[in-house]
Amino acid sequence: MQVIANGINIEAEDHGNPEDPAILLVMGYTAQLIYWPMDFVNGLVKEGFRVVTFDNRDVGLSYKFDGVRPPHPLRQMLTKRLFPKRQMAPYNLSDMARDAVGVLDALKIDRAHIVGASMGGMIGQLIAGDHADRVLSFTPVMSSTNGPGLPGANAEVRKVLLQTARAKVRTPDEALELGLAFSSLIASEEGRNRPEERRAMMKLAQERGFYPPGPKRQMAAIIDTGNLRPTANRITAPTMVIHGADDPLIPSVCGQDIAANVKGARFELVEGMGHDLPPSKLPKMVDLIAAHCRAA
Repeated sequence: MQVIANGINIEAEDHGNPEDPAILLVMGYTAQLIYWPMDFVNGLVKEGFRVVTFDNRDVGLSYKFDGVRPPHPLRQMLTKRLFPKRQMAPYNLSDMARDAVGVLDALKIDRAHIVGASMGGMIGQLIAGDHADRVLSFTPVMSSTNGPGLPGANAEVRKVLLQTARAKVRTPDEALELGLAFSSLIASEEGRNRPEERRAMMKLAQERGFYPPGPKRQMAAIIDTGNLRPTANRITAPTMVIHGADDPLIPSVCGQDIAANVKGARFELVEGMGHDLPPSKLPKMVDLIAAHCRAA
């Protein structure tokens, strides 16, 4: 369904009993709502929660900022080091946090548990820090504060990530091969051993919404937003940080940094998990999140 959130059209899905406590799932960089595994969504519904998913702006079926050019990523990163307060991107993660709150508004949800994956965990920090009255609890998954001094992706992953962000993709097939190469680098061993499942999901995403310019603007939003430690310091909602021990894109120390900067937060390390949501880890994640939400 389409809702108006923060003044733009956002595609959302609503699962479970509307009378149950709500969990808002916020997806990561370039990823559509379909990347939340249905076993995970249905698992949370069975635990007694209403689960809302949505496409971030510029991906899937949500609003596209056509014709708005983002800065070159390397030039943007260099400029932000010299002038950290300069706004260079068409929008930043605070705008995307307002989109998420707008989804809650559209569905008449006063307060929700926020679960964000990767970039979604960064957006989640801004929801929890800047819109505290709307947040029951917060769970960032495989995310970071992007604080200075934190390690980044390993060299091979960083190279492919920048190539993907800068690539002038012209056809769905080109995008598919780039996406598969990148996903195989960052996935858990379990995920790498499921190449056909990854291919099928990416094909489905392309059929739903093939839009190469979107990821470039989302990458610019991440760079422009920068250090989230001051935001994390403001979070008062009960917070549990989940991170994969084998994550090569956002190392687990980055998740630990979120926990260190949110008062009273706890950290859960998941062995055998990379920068993905491997099927065998989903029951544990459902249990962890459901228990955390109930405790909050």
